[in-house]
Amino acid sequence: MTQVNAKVTKLNRIERNAWTKQKIFEAATKVVGRYGYAEASVARITEQAGVAQGTFYNHFENRQELLDQLLPKIGLDMVEFIRGRTGTADAARQEIARFSAFFDFIREVPEFLRILNEAEFFAPVGYQKHLDNISVAYVRILRRARLAGAIEDYSDEEFEAIVHMLMGARGYLSRRYSYSENGVTAVPDHVVSAYRKLMTRGLFTAFGDQDTP
Repeated sequence: MTQVNAKVTKLNRIERNAWTKQKIFEAATKVVGRYGYAEASVARITEQAGVAQGTFYNHFENRQELLDQLLPKIGLDMVEFIRGRTGTADAARQEIARFSAFFDFIREVPEFLRILNEAEFFAPVGYQKHLDNISVAYVRILRRARLAGAIEDYSDEEFEAIVHMLMGARGYLSRRYSYSENGVTAVPDHVVSAYRKLMTRGLFTAFGDQDTP
């Protein structure tokens, strides 16, 4: 008996079910990342996970239910990963740390971008849930920064728009600088410095009436 199997046999039923479901999520991440949603069959996922197809249906009603849960699950894992890399510095430094941590995360989960890009069409429920999860968490962070005086003159509605701008920036920057034929590489230093300057200085110098469109 392998060490992993021995460990699993010591789990109670609830723990074992959670472990099995996690294995299925991990397998689905690999399979969708390699083949895309369209070719991510239950057979491929269970083979990757090392579980029987009957076991799959103990946790998910059907293939689509898994696919709709996949991106939100990875997104929440990403939030926890980034939170662990943020620290307790001032709000501006925390935002730069979040930016850098995102690129660290996609190096650990290189399948993320394909899963995200295809989800809008193949798992729209999961795609919208992911956007809602990330935007709600991010707006909460910006509200705290506003309360601490680190951000001024932004409404909650503007925060939501900014969050989607920042999320979009990460996606496009990762395509441009991280993903290549050789896999996912570290983002160049100048990308981080450009983001830091944009967040702390702004892009343009002030001109006249700040409310002028």
